[in-house]
Amino acid sequence: MILMKISSGGDGTKNAIFVDAGIHAREWIAPATVTYIIRELVENYAAHPQYIDDVDWFFMPLINPDGYEFSHTNVRLWRKNRRPNDDVNSTCIGTDLNRNFEGGSSDSPCNEMYHGPEAFSEAESRVVRDAIWAEANRTKSYMTVHSYGQYWLTPWGYTAELPDDYDQMYALAAEAVAALTAVYGTQYEIDPNSGPSDDWAKGVAGIPYSYTIELRDKGPVYGFLLPPDQIIPSGIETWEAFKVIAENVAKMP
Repeated sequence: MILMKISSGGDGTKNAIFVDAGIHAREWIAPATVTYIIRELVENYAAHPQYIDDVDWFFMPLINPDGYEFSHTNVRLWRKNRRPNDDVNSTCIGTDLNRNFEGGSSDSPCNEMYHGPEAFSEAESRVVRDAIWAEANRTKSYMTVHSYGQYWLTPWGYTAELPDDYDQMYALAAEAVAALTAVYGTQYEIDPNSGPSDDWAKGVAGIPYSYTIELRDKGPVYGFLLPPDQIIPSGIETWEAFKVIAENVAKMP
């Protein structure tokens, strides 16, 4: 599991953004889009130095490497990680890492949304947790990138209640989505119906602008089987949204 920091240096007090992707193995467009954004930040630094000079970035572009590999070699639509579950039939392998941050979802090891025996039972979720905690005091936005559906999702996922600062979260999401849509006309919905990793990032780690981003497409044409010719367009439009997040994070107290 690779953690990448992109920074122009300094004393480690700049506001930060934390991004992860690939928590679900079959969502191939998510790591591809995030690596596109990494490339844009690093290789095109001279075109927009403010996005690195004013903000520190932390990327974990693939947080389910075993499942991702398995989806390439064995089962294309595999979702979970690949650790065998204890005391169950050996065919029931894996935990839904996005459900391993908290309780909820399924307690059946054979279910695609199995949450594991306890929170953070899985090595992958513990690594993500520890990486977020290490910079949580200055991280203003956490974005976990998924597919598919074209949604920009906000906490909470565990309750119908909204966070106290939902209006501010929604306003920033709306600005980011507008920038994304302006590129190719791709329509995203903003909904308060998110997943456990960003619920945990906001509610426990205290990162105020925590989102789940569900990339192209809406289905049923492609769904998880998005063709390679959509990788670059997805990267280009998502980068525009990330620029908005970065501009706002840089100005936050």
